[in-house]
Amino acid sequence: MAGPEVNIDRGKSLLLKDQGNKCFQAGDYAGAEALYTKAINHDPTNPLLYTNRAMSLLSLSKKGSSEPQDPSAIPVLTPIQIENYEKVIADSLSSIRLHAENMKAYYFLAQAQIALHRPSEALASAKEAHRLCVEEIHKGGKGASSIGPITELVLRCKKEAWEAKEKERLDAQGGLVRELQVLLEKERDRRVEELHSQAATEMTDGEGVNVPVEEQKITEEYARKIEEVRNMGVAAGTVGEEGKRRNVPDWCIDDITFSVMVDPVVTKTGQSYDRSSLMEHLKRTPTDPLTREPLRMEDLRPNLALKEACDEFLEQNGWAVDW
Repeated sequence: MAGPEVNIDRGKSLLLKDQGNKCFQAGDYAGAEALYTKAINHDPTNPLLYTNRAMSLLSLSKKGSSEPQDPSAIPVLTPIQIENYEKVIADSLSSIRLHAENMKAYYFLAQAQIALHRPSEALASAKEAHRLCVEEIHKGGKGASSIGPITELVLRCKKEAWEAKEKERLDAQGGLVRELQVLLEKERDRRVEELHSQAATEMTDGEGVNVPVEEQKITEEYARKIEEVRNMGVAAGTVGEEGKRRNVPDWCIDDITFSVMVDPVVTKTGQSYDRSSLMEHLKRTPTDPLTREPLRMEDLRPNLALKEACDEFLEQNGWAVDW
């Protein structure tokens, strides 16, 4: 059954959009969202209206939220924030369906997904936003102002995706430790039971066994074994990570920001930098950071081999994002 027909009025829709933009600029995000909704009702074919509403909803979700005191803690979202982030995802996807090469929609989509603790989905969206941003830059568009924030988002998503995998690994490892502990406890109880059976038999035969002393020995023996298993689990979960923290390879470090590169590009001299940091440098001074010779964005070439290596390194070492 066909849905109701929509009487499109693009003039009215654009007027409402402009009013929504004024509300947004004034910090009235709820008012902006309401006006963008009215604009969509008059023209549901305009992808820009969905990204504008998504932007308002993002701002509403972030407004009034406070960072947790513990940086490692996962922020607790209110039901309204969760609902708003879900709406951002819906609007971003609607915009993408109307315009596939929509950098802003993918950027907003990634922000909502990472806020809802969906790092794998967020990383895919952030990477697509980054790809579209680079394409826009090459075409001479306005992507240069967005490359920095999008690169930061890619790094955050990479880190959280790694942390999610690491949590799964540690949870599985903790399960194994608990399983070994249960087996040792069962073995201990079996030996204590055998001790008591042996004592009962020896009493019948006229011989005695010091049960309390022997039972204490068994209990202490298995307490040591259980503690060793626990310590091995802790060591396996931390030593490897700490060891990696001391070994960040020089080839993946950007010489401008000293951070791990996400999208390395190579200059005419053969030196590689992260695209976002080099573009920020070129805004200030159009020269090669190393040789001080004139350098333009058109002179940069993607270093695909290095990018692949950096991607692999970050995938396995998400902690390096904060290095």
